[in-house]
Amino acid sequence: MRNLFKAFALITGLVALPVSVAAQTVPVRIGVIPVIGAAPVFVANGEGWLKEAGLAPAFTTFESGPNMIQALASGTIDVYVAGIAPLAVARTKGIDVRVVAATAIEEMVFVAAPKLAPYFASAPSKAEAFKQFKAKEGRPARLATQPPGSVPNTTLQHWLWQVAKADKADVEIVAMGIDATQQALLAGAVDGASIREPALTIVQGRNPKIALIATGGEMFPDQPGTVVAVYGKFADANPKAVEGLVSALVKATDLLKTDPARAAPPVEAALGKGITDVATIQKALSSPAAKFVADPRTIIEATKKMQAYQVSIGTLDKEAPTDGLFDAKPFDAAKKP
Repeated sequence: MRNLFKAFALITGLVALPVSVAAQTVPVRIGVIPVIGAAPVFVANGEGWLKEAGLAPAFTTFESGPNMIQALASGTIDVYVAGIAPLAVARTKGIDVRVVAATAIEEMVFVAAPKLAPYFASAPSKAEAFKQFKAKEGRPARLATQPPGSVPNTTLQHWLWQVAKADKADVEIVAMGIDATQQALLAGAVDGASIREPALTIVQGRNPKIALIATGGEMFPDQPGTVVAVYGKFADANPKAVEGLVSALVKATDLLKTDPARAAPPVEAALGKGITDVATIQKALSSPAAKFVADPRTIIEATKKMQAYQVSIGTLDKEAPTDGLFDAKPFDAAKKP
């Protein structure tokens, strides 16, 4: 009878999925923004590493980090995958959210649309390029980015005022969502934008006259970008699930660095939306604007600098202590042999 049961178990697959594993599955609601910086979580899911960690993920896409904060505060998502900047604002408002992994740095770049781009080629400085554009066109350059408080907005303002030294009368910052920014750039509705991959590869592929003017390192050195943060209540209730999530992200980050061809399909499945292909995503994964990291400690100092700048421009009331914002324990557990 015992042998008969073993045979039946093998045939029906019961041995392959022990009851203990099924009982440990933790549903996790993950909010993401559609950018290459979120690639590690897409790869971790596509490779089955989230499932192996006992997680049952459900994804919701948001157009910006600030929009996702509302969902985090209301308890409708457990994990936040977006820019670091809105989390500092959230912490100052009493929302318990903890960064457990970085994903990428220096993601944001600035591009100029065909009407604005030639001014950067001929002007002696970037500030002068904006000034000459306004003199010729009779209006300031319209620059698209995400809402105030977001990494794209903060990075763009830092580059304009601190690096390029542009006159505020020469530019108009227009806040909009990620997809809307890409569409406005391609349609010529804006003159420039701060964007991330895969938007950079997509827009330049469709219109080579859209020019890369400033890299992430130029805009904000060591710019902290997309991160993975966990809602405090979820982290406290599911510490092993959080360790499993971070472990999967570490493996995904390694794969993105060593084998972008293998990593590209799950990223394209998440970001493609029928408007791009695997080849484009693979190119975006190898872009200078795609620098993948996992250790959350690598962005702490740059985050402090970004917070200080946010305070100076009025998008953050006060700097949030990084001691509470970052939690490296799950990462350290994931890296243990």
